Amino acid sequence: MSHQSREIHLTERPVGTPTLDTFQLVETDVPEPGEGEILVKNHWMSVDPAMRGRMDDRPSYVAPFEVGAALEGGAVGEVVASNSDRHAVGDLVLHGLGWRDLAVLPGKRAAPVDASAVPEQAFLGILGMPGLTAYAGLVRPGAIKEGDVVFVSAAAGAVGSAVGQMARLMGASKVIGSAGGPEKVRHVVEDLGFDACIDYKAGGVRKQVKALAPDGIDLYFDNVGGEHLEVAIGLLRLHGRIVICGMISQYNATEPPAGPRNLVRLIATRGSMQGLLVLDHADLREEFVTRVGGWLQNGELKYQETVVDGLENSPQAFLDLLAGKNTGKMLVRIAG
Repeated sequence: MSHQSREIHLTERPVGTPTLDTFQLVETDVPEPGEGEILVKNHWMSVDPAMRGRMDDRPSYVAPFEVGAALEGGAVGEVVASNSDRHAVGDLVLHGLGWRDLAVLPGKRAAPVDASAVPEQAFLGILGMPGLTAYAGLVRPGAIKEGDVVFVSAAAGAVGSAVGQMARLMGASKVIGSAGGPEKVRHVVEDLGFDACIDYKAGGVRKQVKALAPDGIDLYFDNVGGEHLEVAIGLLRLHGRIVICGMISQYNATEPPAGPRNLVRLIATRGSMQGLLVLDHADLREEFVTRVGGWLQNGELKYQETVVDGLENSPQAFLDLLAGKNTGKMLVRIAG
């Protein structure tokens, strides 16, 4: 017996910014789960900036998406058939086969989800990959210390919004964000509790940050690259740290972008700049869930979601994410 499902397939390797023609909604048959497998009805799926890199066929830390095949990404859903002793029918699980209604996968590749204290989709956001990325980046390459002045780009996004709040909870003396547009700036300061936030769309990024941190910054958490990274290098204090999490400003570039022109300053400041992959920090998961779960329960940590309904609208949700139209975590609700 098989089940009818829908999937979003990649139709091409985009050059520059993807379009809706880069994606195709396909109906397909999904088999019953085999030995050790489960069949999951997806409720929620995530769209993430890193998915853009997997649309290109180039060496990376993870294999590229295949043209003509379903895309992949984080998803939360309900087990509707099980041939695995790890999960029973009715269990909620987190797994990596989003972009589809139904997914068959080994039970060992799905993690149980306890939605008794938080909504199930939070395991795709603040208690999922974005939250762990923020936490790991601060405690490992960021080596955050009490009293640090912290600067965060894409501060209204899923990772950036968590970074700023966690930094304050870990003892930062000042947290400065960067976001695009007055409403996002207001959200970052008034709702999330950052000390200040610049509007990069207003121009003069260096001037704005310098005015808020006249003595420089100790830690920069980079989600965008480009001008922001160069500004951060220029304002870095002695033994400052830069965490390179993402460079969304460059993901659709068709020509290699110019590198920061002031890297030499890392010599004088003895500064460090290190890339961050959340995959390297899975050992922090238990500590992260305990600590961040506590912050959520006592109201010290807040999060926001931008929700798009319908699997068929997931390509537009992804394009909107790349264009910065989301506030907080961008999610697609596939089924209730």
